[in-house]
Amino acid sequence: MRFFCLILLTTIVLNCTNTKTNRSELIHFVPQNTHTIIKTSNFEGLKSSIKNNDFLQRLSNTVSYKKLEDKLDYLSLLNASEDLLICISQDERDSLAYTVITKYQTNIFKSDSLTDYTEETFLYKNKPLTRSKFNGNTFYSTIADSTFFASSSKAIVEMVHNKFAQNIELEKFYNTIDITKTASIISTSNTSYIKSFFLEDSIKTNSFTNYSALDIDLNQDEIILNGITKATDSSKSLINIFKNTIPQENLCPNVVPANSDGFMSFTFNNFKDFESNLLKFKASSSNVTTMIFDNINEIGIIYQGSEQAIILNSLDVIATEEALASEQNKTTTYREIPIYNFSTPDLFSKTFSPLVTFNKASKYCLLDNFFVFANDMEVLQNIIANYQNKTTFSERHYFKTIKEQLSDAASLLMVNSASGLENTLSKNFANNSNLKFDDYKASAIQLIYDTNFAHVNGIVKKIKTKARLNSISEELTVKLDKALLNAPQFVTNHVTNQKEIVVQDINNNLYLISNKGKVLWKKQLHGPVLGTIEQIDIYKNGRLQLVFATPHRVYVIDRNGNDVAPFPGKFNDEITQPLSVFDYDKNKNYRLLVTQGKDVLMYNVKAQIVKGFIFKSANNRIISQPKHFRIGRKDYIALKTQNKLYILDRTGRNRVTPKTTNVTFSPEPIYLFQNKFTTTTANGSLMSVDSKGNTATQNLKLSKKHSIVASSKTLVSHSENKLSIKNNTIEIDYGSYSIPKLFYINDKIYVAITDLQSHKVYLYDSRSKLLPNFPVYGNSTIDLNQIDRDRNLEFVVEGEDNTVIIYKIN
Repeated sequence: MRFFCLILLTTIVLNCTNTKTNRSELIHFVPQNTHTIIKTSNFEGLKSSIKNNDFLQRLSNTVSYKKLEDKLDYLSLLNASEDLLICISQDERDSLAYTVITKYQTNIFKSDSLTDYTEETFLYKNKPLTRSKFNGNTFYSTIADSTFFASSSKAIVEMVHNKFAQNIELEKFYNTIDITKTASIISTSNTSYIKSFFLEDSIKTNSFTNYSALDIDLNQDEIILNGITKATDSSKSLINIFKNTIPQENLCPNVVPANSDGFMSFTFNNFKDFESNLLKFKASSSNVTTMIFDNINEIGIIYQGSEQAIILNSLDVIATEEALASEQNKTTTYREIPIYNFSTPDLFSKTFSPLVTFNKASKYCLLDNFFVFANDMEVLQNIIANYQNKTTFSERHYFKTIKEQLSDAASLLMVNSASGLENTLSKNFANNSNLKFDDYKASAIQLIYDTNFAHVNGIVKKIKTKARLNSISEELTVKLDKALLNAPQFVTNHVTNQKEIVVQDINNNLYLISNKGKVLWKKQLHGPVLGTIEQIDIYKNGRLQLVFATPHRVYVIDRNGNDVAPFPGKFNDEITQPLSVFDYDKNKNYRLLVTQGKDVLMYNVKAQIVKGFIFKSANNRIISQPKHFRIGRKDYIALKTQNKLYILDRTGRNRVTPKTTNVTFSPEPIYLFQNKFTTTTANGSLMSVDSKGNTATQNLKLSKKHSIVASSKTLVSHSENKLSIKNNTIEIDYGSYSIPKLFYINDKIYVAITDLQSHKVYLYDSRSKLLPNFPVYGNSTIDLNQIDRDRNLEFVVEGEDNTVIIYKIN
């Protein structure tokens, strides 16, 4: 398992308060001495998010990560469908123990047919415990109060059958987390393996705060953190130096050069209150006698290699200049900016330690309302030049991008460039100097103090190069556990009105994936999905469900992956065509038509047979999916066998009788093209039937192995190396092609076809002209749509056998 390095990015610490409690929630089973808890309500989604997150995959090559991954290898056997906790605790030898807690269910472990898995059962106080070995690692498990409990520590598993004290403060934080996120982390202070998250080495995590609860949203190219942190002991936790202060807007990014390693900014509305808190933390009575800070509401530290610079953001420049009057000893000028000597270079470290350790501030300059102090003349010149050239953090698009996840005003803000991020990670990943995060140009974490706790926001984001006009950019690549069984398709998220992806793997697992690449859920089905998944609003309340058939089931599934009663409907005889979904009057009184060989069954959304539908059986096996059309005010249901075309009304009675004999139909679908029921014959001719039963046949010179797709005014056909769109025919390379797909989006027609042999996706316009920068890599039919809030079109396609790719047309 590859997600415990999240702990190394988010753990902040705390001391425990214990009391007795009844064990009714998973949190009540957390072992004593636990310092980190990870909670997820979607274990499969979490695993997938970690597998597909770029940042974590880069960390996965480090020694520290691999050690954690090895210790947690047994989690790959876990089959958990409910909330799950993963706890990290330290035993009396200061060794780490890993514990998993979830509600018990049958087949909780997927250990069948594994050659490297063994287990044995023994008793502890008459309670059965299981010792398991997997890939050379040993873990123990048991069941207590309908809860499954597994740990790398035998002693911890034995203790779960004893009543033990519960941490009430920890439980309070546990109850603040958001179950809709990928995962949440609740952390305590009993750990020593996190050194520092700060560029400033003097700020230690084990003295910064006591409690933290962070919700984590893991997408393919970003990690977003939101939560709270709290310290109970105001004199020993650094976070409480902001107590009784009001966060101010962080303006230091306007001064910090974009080529620096990063910066830290801390703010206050009243320096004396802040100073008093800081002295209490340092257990010191020595305060500052200078008036320099009286009109300052923000202090910033710029980090540039081994050098630093200090920024003072002044509310009253004239007053601050007067406080610095004795320092007005100009040494030089750079770009018409005077640079002065400063006689007390250790002032900032004495006043603001441990936030500031820089004690060589021997020079300073003034840039509008910012006083900037440094020791190295080149550092000051670099700051001045970037400020004048507007090449600071605040001007960079990548900083503006991450700022969307942050508050404008924060008590403490830390921002890393790519080099700063690498330096910070190297502190916590020993002997891993090869970490490269060049495209993570800005990452940030901020704390906003509020009464007696602080809000926490953070983001680590990969910044992509801006795409050229008309280019095709690969936006996401999502890896699944197994190879894909069918082509991915878009469905609508009724909450956001954006698109998500559904796809099935060869183990018949159905996945719902967000347009950010996150697996929202995975659900085991009884067989492969037939055809395209439709969406209905079964409750008529604006909430959409997925509806489809497999060979022996009809499913209706809500957006959380739950079956909607009374579905799934079970069928002994095989369903032989995709489920047909009809909504005759667009009033959400849906009809579900099930095809079994030559027989059809019409159901309503209560899974009841519609008694008014009298058509039961065709003359032979139905060879394409039955369809519903409307012409004027009349409804038509069309289906066909190899030698007969049926055109029925909504009650199942014959509405149109085609005037044709001795026709052998192809299995191609039936379309309503130019107000005529249109399909093809086995020999490749186009056959159409009007509403009076008159038939017409057109020789399109299609081979027996051909495919068509049509809308009301556009006909597309593919045969051998010829693709025809409307009346335009082009020659394409010979190959093994998917069926063409026709899309009508924003008043434009698009036709897509994929060469499965050469793995190329082609996209054409209505004049049969290939769009710029096509073909692109792909291995299935595509689905094309606008999937998010921008105006660009995206399409989804199978990549490698177990990957889903989303491309954007820029």
